Amino acid sequence: MAERSLAVIGGGVIGLAVARRAALDGWTVRVHRSDEPGSSWVAGGMLAPHSEGWPGEERLLRLGLASLAMWNRVGAGSFLDGLPGSVVTARESLVVAVDRADAADLKTVGEWLAAQGHPVEPTTAAREIEPLLAQGIRHGFRAETELAVDNRAMVDALAGHCERLGVRWAPPVAELTDAEADAVVIANGIDAPSLWPGLPIRPVKGEVLRLRWRRGCMPVPQRVIRARVHGRQVYLVPRHDGVVVGATQYEHGRDTAPVVTGVRELLDDACAVMPALGEYEFAECAAGLRPMTPDGLPVVGRLDERTLVAGGHGRNGFLLAPWTAEAILGELNGVPLPEADLVGSAVRSQ
Repeated sequence: MAERSLAVIGGGVIGLAVARRAALDGWTVRVHRSDEPGSSWVAGGMLAPHSEGWPGEERLLRLGLASLAMWNRVGAGSFLDGLPGSVVTARESLVVAVDRADAADLKTVGEWLAAQGHPVEPTTAAREIEPLLAQGIRHGFRAETELAVDNRAMVDALAGHCERLGVRWAPPVAELTDAEADAVVIANGIDAPSLWPGLPIRPVKGEVLRLRWRRGCMPVPQRVIRARVHGRQVYLVPRHDGVVVGATQYEHGRDTAPVVTGVRELLDDACAVMPALGEYEFAECAAGLRPMTPDGLPVVGRLDERTLVAGGHGRNGFLLAPWTAEAILGELNGVPLPEADLVGSAVRSQ
């Protein structure tokens, strides 16, 4: 077989996942990436299609579950194959409610998931599952197949695996013609429309906090805690040295400066859910720009004979990385995945 070359534009979790999968399939791959950290560096790393789902997002749920299955697969075909097991920081999510209105929202989600054929395990004794929760928090549900990964360790691990497979690095490009390869994949997040005008991808800001465990503090939770707090959402994601707290979400152009209101709300909500976090060290505050689309679905597919796109993953970049890598490889090899119809409309309309 003649050598096939691929240029991947973007070095976040999506670009690296695509590059690695293509290299495993025998492609000669070059990744055009910046030295500046992108949205993959400012992420919670939750793989949570159940606990993030909401009525009306049926297609995103199906896509997320298909990708989660690739994360959970054992042995050949697992997205974690070839990566250190330490990148996984939690196995299971517990979704809880602080007040009655929040509990009603959780009931709505649980009933919707059951109607989709994916029931979750409800509980009225959430503190028996997670004793660190605040007194008074009782209602919730468990999503036992969900995972969390250390986003930064995962990006580093994917880059390392790419290097072992012979993937080469190159600077970012300003034009598609600057990427010399048989095929090109646009996977550079919010900058994708600069290479292909008209792609329906826009930046949405989100702040994330890192709290570090200190000697004498209560231990780090063993599962992801996702909570509704008086109508707001907050998540607590375990790391080996602490907890990631996130995330706000609002439109503010390309501004990545954390603001007092967002940080205050995250801290207040996190401590309302798990008061022991008030004794942790405040280690970091950062804001990233999620690449969002109007319908919340990623834009994955072929744009022309040479060019493909893998973008618009919003808050689900890590979750959807395995499926996206397989979908792009399927397009490259002329064998689209069965779920590709879920995300093809935005591409076909270009």
